[in-house]
Amino acid sequence: MGVENTAEQAKVLLRTRLCNPNFIFTIFSDSPDSNYSKLKYIMSSSVTEACNNSVLLLGPRGCGKVPILELVINDLLQEYPDMICVIKLNGLLHSDDNCALKEIARQLCMEHHLMFSKMASFDDNSQFVLSMLRECGLAHKTIIFVLDEFDLFTQGKQRLLYSLLDAMQSITSQAVVIGVSCRLDADQLLEKRVRSRFSHRKLLFLPPLQEDLQKILQHALLLPTESELPPQYVAAYNTKLLNTLSDDKFKDIITSLCDSDSTLNHLLRFLFAAVCHMDTKSGFLSLDNFKTALSSIQRQPKLEALKDCSILELYILVCLRRLEVKEQETTNFNSVMKEYKSVHDSFQTSDYYARNVCLRAFEHLLQRQLISLVDNRGHGQSVEFRPVRLLISSYELHQGLKSYRSCPAILHKLIDRGV
Repeated sequence: MGVENTAEQAKVLLRTRLCNPNFIFTIFSDSPDSNYSKLKYIMSSSVTEACNNSVLLLGPRGCGKVPILELVINDLLQEYPDMICVIKLNGLLHSDDNCALKEIARQLCMEHHLMFSKMASFDDNSQFVLSMLRECGLAHKTIIFVLDEFDLFTQGKQRLLYSLLDAMQSITSQAVVIGVSCRLDADQLLEKRVRSRFSHRKLLFLPPLQEDLQKILQHALLLPTESELPPQYVAAYNTKLLNTLSDDKFKDIITSLCDSDSTLNHLLRFLFAAVCHMDTKSGFLSLDNFKTALSSIQRQPKLEALKDCSILELYILVCLRRLEVKEQETTNFNSVMKEYKSVHDSFQTSDYYARNVCLRAFEHLLQRQLISLVDNRGHGQSVEFRPVRLLISSYELHQGLKSYRSCPAILHKLIDRGV
């Protein structure tokens, strides 16, 4: 019972860690070449040297742009508590210039305990923001504008971006504009007048490299030696975990995970699922926990669709795959039937069905979207003559046949041979 209680405490600790971006991303704060260090230098120089800056944080979704930014802002707020004001906008909500300027005015009023007027016009809000930039600059207070989904702010006339960047050309202002976008060409979307006022600083966020994954895994999953957990349990747990992380089978699991999605967010969801499956009786994270987490996090709708297919439909899919390998130019129902007959004649299979039955199975595969028509032309033509293509990969088809309980052995031979 004591082991189970200790394991439950460990699970709570690990899940709390994995849900806390500030803990996970602190691993990147040590290196001087990290985006954390570069971004902190840019932002802190604006505070300490009273200068204006603008920077874009670019990279795929889930690579840590916003968590790193939040970590830097929190650190700066602790270092300079009375010298920073943070204004946050999101392009999904505030892409309209009038709406965005009103939101900036509202947040400035809240920050400085002023009355906000909902009836103020665009010009009134614009003048108010400019005056606040001037007053904060004279008081040596830096205003940080965070524009999430930055590419959406580039739609339209870009009056907001021009107003902010133009105001930053003044000596009295003291501000930082930070754009966050998943579009790597976000700076190319700016108008010429806006681009000329932008500092052209860009930080690129990418999925973690293979050598960084081990550091992240250990940082997230190793239990701290100084905690309320029993030292003997912590030592045993950490030893077991390090052995698991160095196992080649575990490395294969991580490779499979990263093949589908190599972002840090996806990795954290995978680790959270593994921790949830941790056995409280043993109290350790095992290889089976990670295997279960991988199968639960990787959605495989095509494999699930294969489980509901009939034997005849599996034959048709294998025949289509064989025709792909043979690089046949056009594939339709008639060519599939020729291949099906060829297989039957070569191996004398008992699974041979009439043409009209095969046609119904063929149409069912179209409905299940395991195969699709190549184009929308020829609506008047019969399905038998219209070209089709396979929508399931060779690997998925191979895995689907392996997991199909009553799959004929001949299909395994055909898919293994390829031709």
